[in-house]
Amino acid sequence: MTPTTVLAPLRVGNAPCSWGTLEFDETQGEQIAFGRMLDELVETGYTGTELGDWGYMPTNPAVLKAELDRRGIVMLGAFVPVALKDSAAHEPGIETALKTARLLAAVVSEPKPYLVLADANGTDPVRTRNAGRIAPELGLSAPEWRTFAAGANRIGRAVLHETGLRTVFHHHCAGCVETPDEIARFLDLTDPQAIGLVFDTGHFAYGAGTCDVVPGMERFKDRIDYVHLKDCHPDIAAQARAAQWDYFGALRHGIFCELGRGGVDFPAVLRWLNRKPYSGYVLVEQDVLPGMGTPKESARRNREYLRSIVTR
Repeated sequence: MTPTTVLAPLRVGNAPCSWGTLEFDETQGEQIAFGRMLDELVETGYTGTELGDWGYMPTNPAVLKAELDRRGIVMLGAFVPVALKDSAAHEPGIETALKTARLLAAVVSEPKPYLVLADANGTDPVRTRNAGRIAPELGLSAPEWRTFAAGANRIGRAVLHETGLRTVFHHHCAGCVETPDEIARFLDLTDPQAIGLVFDTGHFAYGAGTCDVVPGMERFKDRIDYVHLKDCHPDIAAQARAAQWDYFGALRHGIFCELGRGGVDFPAVLRWLNRKPYSGYVLVEQDVLPGMGTPKESARRNREYLRSIVTR
C-alpha cells in the first residue's frame, strides 16, 4: 500500500454461511444455533449480519429485532435463490422474496438491508459439475436469458414497490450467472432501477479463473451496491479444475479460505472501494460445510486481517 493511501473506516459484517449454514441440500448437517452464531459474530468484531436460510433466525419481526438490538448489530440482507430460467418458478419466487423482504423491512436500520437474489445455485447438474470452468457453450440460450432477466426484474420491482428495499443480484458459482461475461449479460438485460449487483470477490475469482478481481469491480462499478468479501485459494482452484471436482467438491477442499490466505488482493479491493467511494457495509463470507473448520477463530482472523489492512 502506498504511504499516501488513507482508507476510510470500514463497516464489516459476517454471515451464517461462515458458521456452516448454507442453502444447499447437499451441505446440510448439524447447525450452530443462531444465538451462538450471533454471539460469536459480535465477539469477533462484526456489527452486521445477514439472515441466513429462512427459519434459521427468528421469523417473528419483534423477536428478531430484539435479538439484533440486544447485541447491537444490524441486519444487512437475506439470500433468496430462485430458479430464474424457469418461468414457472417466478411466481413462487416473488412470494418468497416478498415474505423475506417484509421481515427485513420490519427490522430495518441504517443502512437498509438488501434482498440478495440469486439463481437456484447448485441445482443444475451441468453447472454444478462444471463450476469454476464454465465454457460459453454451457451458458443460457437467448430465450433462457430473456426469461431469467424478466424474473429478476419482476422480483426486484415487487420488492421495491412493497417494501422500499432494493434487490441486488448475487453472481454465484454453480449457478447460471458465474463468469464475467454472464454477469455483464445479466446486467445488460435487467433494469438498474429494479436490481443492482452484489459483487462477491471469491465467486468472481473462481468463476473468472483469476484472483485479480479489481478489473471486475471496475467493469461493473455502476451497478455494484453491496460487496461480499470472500477469498479463493488459487492452488485449490487449479486442483478442482484439473480433477474436475464439482462445486461441492471444491467447497469440501476449502476453495473459499480465510481472507489473506488465498489469491484475492484485499488491500487493492479496499483501495478500490475507498476510491469509488463505497460507504456501505462489506460482508465477510467464508463458505464452510457444517462441522468444517473453526468458524469463530476464522471469523476473528478474518476481521483482524481486514483491520490490519486499514491500519497499515
